[in-house]
Amino acid sequence: MEQSKFTASSIGKKFLMAATGFFLMVFLLVHLSVNLFLFGGKQAFNEASHFMATNPLIQISQYILAAGFIAHIFFGIKLYIQNKSARGKVTYAVNQWQAHTPFNARTMIYTGLLILCFLILHLKDFTIPIKIADTRRFTHYELVTEHFKNPIYTVIYLIAFILLAIHLSHGFQSAFQSMGARHKSYTPFIEKLGVLYFWFISLGFSTIALWFFFKQ
Repeated sequence: MEQSKFTASSIGKKFLMAATGFFLMVFLLVHLSVNLFLFGGKQAFNEASHFMATNPLIQISQYILAAGFIAHIFFGIKLYIQNKSARGKVTYAVNQWQAHTPFNARTMIYTGLLILCFLILHLKDFTIPIKIADTRRFTHYELVTEHFKNPIYTVIYLIAFILLAIHLSHGFQSAFQSMGARHKSYTPFIEKLGVLYFWFISLGFSTIALWFFFKQ
């Protein structure tokens, strides 16, 4: 009963959003570290991809990741509806909120949903084909790099990571705040770490896409 009350409360939803957000941010770092093997050539990336595909711990974590992502979306939408309902009752409160809230915070729900659309495309074009790929016909390296030769897909990919940068620029700091880690002595460090993180993730993935697009 107490647990259901916690998850039903605004504080509980924010806490769970932060917890799942941290897990997803760690995943992005791992995912980028594997993708960086693309710069090492076909053999390096294929070996890294094979390790990820055959490692039992990684395979189990995929299901945890999926559950975390679903929970993150669910609580994000619930919080958005709850907050919009509360603000909608008073026009003045809505105007004040919009005037004093940064763009990245106001657009979290929209950037999140657009990132979800890209994720579905990403699963269709990369994750699922890699899992069922016949490596006798083409390798994982070829599967990935071939997509970046398509200008339309590359543009969509870059836009997705611009949206992710906007989402992370607020989400990183917000996650720490929701977990209670906000104090004048270390909040500036968290803010700087957040800037470093979202630039590293967004530029890292974008650089890979641009490198193989212009390499063709």
